[in-house]
Amino acid sequence: MKIRSITAGLRISLPPDIAHLRHTAAFLQAARETCQEAGIEVETVRLATQPITESVPSGSPAQALTLARELQDRCEQLGIDYCSLGPVLADHPQASLDLVEALPQIIQKTTTVFTSVLVASRQRGINLRAIDAAARVIKRASRVTQDGFANLRFAALANCPPHSPFFPTAYHAGQDDAFSVALESADLAVTAFADAHTLDEARNGLRKRVEEAAGRVQRLLVPVAANHDFAFMGTDLSLAPFPADDRSIGNAVERLGISHFGSNGTLFASALIADVLRSAQAAKCGFSGLMYPLLEDSAMARRATQGMYTLDSLLLYSAVCGTGLDTIPLPGEITTEQLASILLDVAALATVLDKPLTARLLPIPGKRAGEMTSFSFPYFADARILDPKGDGAAALLSRGDFIAFSPLHRPPEA
Repeated sequence: MKIRSITAGLRISLPPDIAHLRHTAAFLQAARETCQEAGIEVETVRLATQPITESVPSGSPAQALTLARELQDRCEQLGIDYCSLGPVLADHPQASLDLVEALPQIIQKTTTVFTSVLVASRQRGINLRAIDAAARVIKRASRVTQDGFANLRFAALANCPPHSPFFPTAYHAGQDDAFSVALESADLAVTAFADAHTLDEARNGLRKRVEEAAGRVQRLLVPVAANHDFAFMGTDLSLAPFPADDRSIGNAVERLGISHFGSNGTLFASALIADVLRSAQAAKCGFSGLMYPLLEDSAMARRATQGMYTLDSLLLYSAVCGTGLDTIPLPGEITTEQLASILLDVAALATVLDKPLTARLLPIPGKRAGEMTSFSFPYFADARILDPKGDGAAALLSRGDFIAFSPLHRPPEA
């Protein structure tokens, strides 16, 4: 188990308050050193701000770009690895989408700044205009580099609350400084399931490992945070993978007893693992669910290449567990309408089931469905590009601007 990120959340202004950023960097450095002295590797330290619609209330794309570039410069100077600007809040009918137009340029003009659009929430509904705008961001950002890599720094969010430590979802709420922790802990599931002879042993073994890891991190970091006046928002228990089989959530699913990730039974295994994470006793935040980022997981990438599952399979699994559709390679020729239709399905699932879901889609320029990706990025495993179904829902999208669904309700207990 590693720490993927210690993510500090704070309210920033334009121009950014340098003293405040220095104080934040000092906390992050102290937190990183404390963990590493205890033998826990910290891959990154990060900064997440309030939603960009609050930090740039004018809605000016030029001001948004200025803020992004200044924050990147300051973070680089202070040793903060990445920055999330917080989403354009577009989950209501009157939402201005002016700032969405700035996001492709922000992605192009920076290298460590992450962006997002909140297109839906359970409380309000689904903004179809925002979904279309987010799809256009994905299409434009796919051309920033030859391999489509820039879309790693953009996601459409649905029903996502603040204080998640994972990017691009992360954003801050409130006036007080806070922090949260993202684990890279798929290896806990691999080990727990390899040692188990029954499903109960698998469940109990994973729960014990997750609770011990989260508890240890909390005990280490809460005193450091108190010394720097940062509130602890929790640990995201999601079992984030790395593209090696001993740290692969896809491999963990197979060790649980599924012949191949994506074969029948994968939904059951996903529900079981997600149930363990829901029941684990820990201070939680973010998704704290099962994470299936295709390109970040060696076994998932391998099974995608073998044709064991589709885009719809991953969306189906999200109904019982995960974060939605993450790091999904798609054909470079995919249309904006097809992208918007995928986002629409994610938003519907998130609002009806009242769960946080995201879509981080990566159209690959010049590549077709069935061809292989060719990234030179140590956190990616190359995989077969998935094929979107049909031409999408362009006619449906054109028939309305906003819609709200009634969430599913559990029957009352007897």
